[in-house]
Amino acid sequence: MTSAPLKKDAFAEVIKAAKLSMEKGAFGKAQEKIQTILCEEPEHRDGLYILAVCQRYQNENDNARTSLTALINAYPAYGRAFQELGHIEFAANHHRQAVTAYQKAVFFNPALPSAWQRLADLGEKLNDLKLNQYAHASFTYFNGLPREILSATSAMHERNLAGAEKICRHYLQHNPKHVEAMRLFAQLGIEHGQLDEAEFVLESAVSFEPDHLLARLDYVNILYKRQSYKKSHAAAKLLTSKQPENSAFAISYANQCAAIGHFEEALEIFDEQVQKDVSNVNLFLSQGHALKTIGNVDDAVKAYRNAYKARTDFGDAYWSLANLKTYRFVDTEISSMKAAEEHASTSIDDRAHLCFALGKSYEDGNEFEQSFQYYERGNDLRNQQFPYSADVMSKVISLQKQIFTKDFINTKKDFGCDDRSLIFVVGLPRAGSTLLEQILASHSDVNGAMEFHNIATYAQGFNGRLFQGDEPRYPKILEETPAAKILELSKRYLDDTSVHRKAGTYLIDKMPNNFRHIGLIHLIFPQAKIIDARRHPMGCCFSGFKQLFSSGQEFTYGLENIGRYYRDYVGLMDHWDDVLEGKVLRVQYEEVVDDLETQVRRILDFCNLPFEKSCVEFYKTERDVRTPSSEQVRQPIYRSGLDQWQNFEPWLDPLKKSLGSEIRKRYALDG
Repeated sequence: MTSAPLKKDAFAEVIKAAKLSMEKGAFGKAQEKIQTILCEEPEHRDGLYILAVCQRYQNENDNARTSLTALINAYPAYGRAFQELGHIEFAANHHRQAVTAYQKAVFFNPALPSAWQRLADLGEKLNDLKLNQYAHASFTYFNGLPREILSATSAMHERNLAGAEKICRHYLQHNPKHVEAMRLFAQLGIEHGQLDEAEFVLESAVSFEPDHLLARLDYVNILYKRQSYKKSHAAAKLLTSKQPENSAFAISYANQCAAIGHFEEALEIFDEQVQKDVSNVNLFLSQGHALKTIGNVDDAVKAYRNAYKARTDFGDAYWSLANLKTYRFVDTEISSMKAAEEHASTSIDDRAHLCFALGKSYEDGNEFEQSFQYYERGNDLRNQQFPYSADVMSKVISLQKQIFTKDFINTKKDFGCDDRSLIFVVGLPRAGSTLLEQILASHSDVNGAMEFHNIATYAQGFNGRLFQGDEPRYPKILEETPAAKILELSKRYLDDTSVHRKAGTYLIDKMPNNFRHIGLIHLIFPQAKIIDARRHPMGCCFSGFKQLFSSGQEFTYGLENIGRYYRDYVGLMDHWDDVLEGKVLRVQYEEVVDDLETQVRRILDFCNLPFEKSCVEFYKTERDVRTPSSEQVRQPIYRSGLDQWQNFEPWLDPLKKSLGSEIRKRYALDG
């Protein structure tokens, strides 16, 4: 007789029973229990992990490897799987392979003391003093954490944020000034987008223990993440003064210098640090990014090349070269990228970066089918790293329509600040927003800055900490938000962005995703100008699909997802046109390319700015540009990029379908 299927709510009890058997050394019994789960759910993470552990303890190493392969394929960022693989390689005296496995384990989950301990041992066996010292220091740190905080840290890295927060909160209730617990709680806040809360917690931690340098470094990082660059620069300078010889602190200070535009000082520090350590790939990367931002492309290329020379599978170095848009890879670089992407030891993050770089390389060589294959593979890998729900996003966007009605907006018309100096450029990424910013920033009265996260941070603040399944509080919470709170946000925004104001009166915020928060922007700054950078859906969506973003654009990693996002975007912009008539100027990228001066005059008129020829000759303007289009906007306008998507049309049917019949009809995509 066949046994009845196991109900999923009973899985936890089976896992608990299997672990109890393991503690008693009854690994065969534990294995039998866990098989009942795997029969129902073959890719169950904890089931596969326990199975592999049981197999290893019973010296079934080949079977254990098979189980771990299945586990890693299903959960490529699960640190414990790599730790278990490291144990197998270590026992077999495969020391190099063990190092690779343990390094991956602590990359994905640093709260694994036994992996650090083994790495320290392997560093000694392999006469790798640097590995030994770093791993030993890491083992000492993590092994010294309170059991609860170690457990919560591990849970956070395994994406069990609710469990991690529950443990951390409970610990802090009894130990409210424990700095390591506060650091973890701040990190959990960052995971939820609660940057203000994280800043407050870290500021408190530093006040409790002024000499806790890691807490100070965290404080610098959260200020930088919040784009409070004046404060992050001051905090980094203080940190560096406490340990002038600490390279990590010096590099952090250099990054803050770059953030406030002190590139000469930043590059001087980068140069000094490079002389001390030619193996620090991230240092070369930061150096290259700073050089790229100021337009020194030749030296940026050298820095990026130094990065991949220091680590041949360092995908971000190759992608940074591709992301210059004007760089062309040589054959030896293409071969190196392909070899690294195919190698089993290359991390998922490096593979994703390599795939996007290879996609760009083959596209430049007009090998479009092979190019698309790499772009698609890179997107699939990115989706594994950053899962995205189009349904959730559609719901979030629809809430804006539900709350921001004409009546609601009218009841809040006296809220906010009367400041008239702000210009928000919104839309989708790769729709021409950087070009519009460069045009406007070429005017003598306008400051071009960067993509500010402030508005999205305010929205996250209204939401609070949301876990999977929780209903968003924003924007409905705005119905009961007092005018004083809105005015406070306006003052904070103006203060946080003041470092970017130079000679001109006006300031540009070109965060594309702010289209989702135009209602909030209108409440805070009712006199602000808003420009919608619009581009043909196929050109816009495919350009986003082939772009690897640093963060925040997870909807681009899939043709269906980005097509649906474009559809939701157009629908929401139609809503803003209805409830905020005349508030938004739509600028079609293709029309800017076809008739630049007419569109420039139209944009300047909308912003109440007099015409200046420099805006038409925007490519002559010398300024720092931090987005992927930095090199493109330093050239005269050209048409060659408009229809690049047509080279890939044979593979873009999923995108066309996802855009929906209304968008297809509007842009005549059905022939």
